[in-house]
Amino acid sequence: MTKPGTRTIIVLGAAAALVFVVAFVGVLAVLVRNAPEREPEITAYAHGTAITVRPYGYCTPLMRDCRILPERGGNADVGSIFSRLPCGESTPDCQTGKTVHLEVPAGYPLQMSLPRRIADAPWIARLVYMLPNGDTVDRIVSRNDYPKGALNLTIDSKPEPELRLIGVEMQLPILAKDETGQEFYLPHAAWSISTL
Repeated sequence: MTKPGTRTIIVLGAAAALVFVVAFVGVLAVLVRNAPEREPEITAYAHGTAITVRPYGYCTPLMRDCRILPERGGNADVGSIFSRLPCGESTPDCQTGKTVHLEVPAGYPLQMSLPRRIADAPWIARLVYMLPNGDTVDRIVSRNDYPKGALNLTIDSKPEPELRLIGVEMQLPILAKDETGQEFYLPHAAWSISTL
């Protein structure tokens, strides 16, 4: 019996490595395809600090199968649409959403990086500013205020001398009707940032 030559050993080793790589890529593709879809997250940045913002509330556009509902109790979520919704029957692992904190000193911008799933959706952002007397002023910006498909937003923390940014709520709205037929918008998903 003859010994295999060096060339034969190298060819067999390369073939075995190729079979291993193909099998690994195939298993990885199946795992990625079957992985549960995660809710989109926003990255917020201000004054040298970056944070990941998970959803505060997240339901399907039909307001069913809520996967994330805001923390309840105390003053948390008083009066929001999410406070009246139960977790979906098909989402027994419904999670608790929270407002995240990111200090944004007056005069510094808040920058937000949006994933494509939010940037391409008809989003609005509710900017909450405080006056020196403690009253609040809401301003709304939307996808229409930025170039199409914009993935980054810059929010002025002090757009006027008497205004100070205290919070931002990014929302994916849907059109709804009340009992009288009056149409209004409400969010089916929201991300909440406190900036004080």
